[in-house]
Amino acid sequence: MQIKLLVDGGAMKPGPALSQKMGPLGINLGKVISEVNRVTSEFRGMKVPVIMDIDTKTKNFTLKTLTPPASELLKKEFGVEKGAQQPNKIKVANASFEGIVKVAKVKQNDMFVNSLKEAVKSILGTCTSIGILVEGKTPKEIIEEVNQGKWKDTIDKGIEKPSQEKLDKLASEFEKIKKAQDAYLKEIEKKKEEATAAAAAAAPAPGAAAPAAGAAPAAGAAPAATAAAPAKKK
Repeated sequence: MQIKLLVDGGAMKPGPALSQKMGPLGINLGKVISEVNRVTSEFRGMKVPVIMDIDTKTKNFTLKTLTPPASELLKKEFGVEKGAQQPNKIKVANASFEGIVKVAKVKQNDMFVNSLKEAVKSILGTCTSIGILVEGKTPKEIIEEVNQGKWKDTIDKGIEKPSQEKLDKLASEFEKIKKAQDAYLKEIEKKKEEATAAAAAAAPAPGAAAPAAGAAPAAGAAPAATAAAPAKKK
């Protein structure tokens, strides 16, 4: 029998969902948690897929750990708390190409790719979806550079650690980008507040009732049309 789990690396805890799966099988839950935490400890702070093969007769089990999703590896590598809600407008990091190679090397065995180059391009695609720039450019631009051979040496040698000088440069560039983004977000928030205030001002006061039928018109209002005058006698 096989059970698939998605756990917090090195920090799996007992819960109702897990108990419902393990209880009927007679598996020692404490032993499962201890073993899962041991094999996923290197991915602490990330969600990790785990496949659990169980022998229902002997109650023994084996675990197969997959690498965390590419998005989790990228966030961990570049210190990102969460991806951007508007990745086409908001950026959360400025990554080095070497860092992308590092993540690709970790994830490559779980991908349906034939080379590190293809794994790198796949990881760059994930950067697009969570709002990560690479070398100050969009991931799409970097993919084009990879296709043109610009990063061939870095990929072929599997270089995964950039120089400190490059890291400082990328960080400085991102600070400027972040300031511009913060100004943009403040402007958006200001417009939302203004729109909310305008809508509130235009709305009728709570409890205000519409004028009753037949009520006298307000001062200055045009008089209602009068009934037609009777026809003159011949």
